[in-house]
Amino acid sequence: MAVARAEIDERPSRFFSGDRKAWLPQALLWLVTAVLIGAHQGNVLRLAFPVLAILTGFWLYFKSPARYVGFMWWLWFLSPEVRRLADWSKGSFTPTSLIQVAPLAVTMISGLSLLRYYPLLAQRRGLPVLLILAGLAYAFLVGVVSSGPLAALYDLANWIYPVLIGFHIMANTRQYPEYREVIVNTFIWGMLAMGAYGLVQFFIMPPWDAMWMLGSQMNSQGDPVPLGVRVFSTMNSSGPFALAMMGAMVFVMAAQHRVRWIAGALGFIAFALSLVRSTWGGWVVALMIQLVKSNNRVRVRIVASAVLLAGLCVPLLAVGPVAERMQTRLQTLVNLNDDTSYAARNEFYATFAKTAFTDVQGEGLGATGTSTKLSSDSGGELGKYGNFDSGVMNIPFVLGWPGTLLYMSGVLWLLVRAVLASFALRDDKFAGACLSLGLACFSMLVFTNSLVGTGGLLLFMSFFSILSAAHWQKLNRRRNLILHGVY
Repeated sequence: MAVARAEIDERPSRFFSGDRKAWLPQALLWLVTAVLIGAHQGNVLRLAFPVLAILTGFWLYFKSPARYVGFMWWLWFLSPEVRRLADWSKGSFTPTSLIQVAPLAVTMISGLSLLRYYPLLAQRRGLPVLLILAGLAYAFLVGVVSSGPLAALYDLANWIYPVLIGFHIMANTRQYPEYREVIVNTFIWGMLAMGAYGLVQFFIMPPWDAMWMLGSQMNSQGDPVPLGVRVFSTMNSSGPFALAMMGAMVFVMAAQHRVRWIAGALGFIAFALSLVRSTWGGWVVALMIQLVKSNNRVRVRIVASAVLLAGLCVPLLAVGPVAERMQTRLQTLVNLNDDTSYAARNEFYATFAKTAFTDVQGEGLGATGTSTKLSSDSGGELGKYGNFDSGVMNIPFVLGWPGTLLYMSGVLWLLVRAVLASFALRDDKFAGACLSLGLACFSMLVFTNSLVGTGGLLLFMSFFSILSAAHWQKLNRRRNLILHGVY
């Protein structure tokens, strides 16, 4: 009887049961944000937004863990635009803004799940996380010595928060249906909002976006004029935006919303206008995996969806200045000899590979990326390895051989377990979308470190969602046996 009672307690809770007011704190946050922008109180907003966001994040984490994940994604989607509007409302560009701390801080709240559910680390499904954390702990200690504690700590946050979100999802297996619905809803509505704004940005170029591009010297994003920008919509740059859109277009297959086709059309056009070729390739990989893993009925649906999406989008992409931008970018995929970006990446691989793969100790966290600005000897400037375009070399260069062995063992173990678990989840379209998205992000390591940032969030969220779905299904079967007196 004790066993039966314990297992019955594992039942998935009803969606948002007893939590119908969970949207109120979020609504208040965005309402206060809009009022302060309208009142041109940018300085107040710089302080109020992160404080209110963090308080909302804590409230949702304990009150509605699934909606907490959705709120976290909305902050990553919209916080950069809030920052730009805050600068514009006060009339000057701010090089550093506390508003950008909000999404990272709210995401790190998920670390509480690691403390609350640490016994999971000793279980089979938690061992990959233990290996990953051990690899990051080693690189952090090396980074503190070589780059300084601030740079190492900032870089640790960027590496660890995708893992923490994944662990948070796995720790709340009983609420898997809620997480599935929240994630799909967030990405579909996010694609609708960001896709529409991306087109506004491309054709009109709002003054706040132009001011930010000039102030931050984002030359890689094109020119701050209509028809001259690589679309980054409400996010910081075209790279993270393209990754978010790639995830949204994969989740379209798991959605039932009537608005998904409008969202898909707007998102696809904005995704194309971001001109991020590596993410274009990642989306093709995800689409191919979905076709291979699906049954014939779903394959027909995917192909029909692709044809419908093409019919909605091609007329706009094939006419006028949009077509010119697209043709120029697409030609670089064929004429690689004339592609300066491709040539630079090839040269980087040829000259730096030996350094990356023979550094046994590793440079430690804080040695690459924006964290180099916090290095003890950088003077606030981007360091020597501030721009690092290869995830394949970034991992061994930063983590060293010991850290890479631990970290990648955990990642590969997680990947294999997710693939194997997906075979028992053929009827779960969300799990199928997660598998294709996770593998697509992993395949992009050759271009960028897709295990951190937006790519890392998508990858770990996807793989841990599959494991959560498999465990939830197992608990459901066991509960049904108990209820029927078989177990």
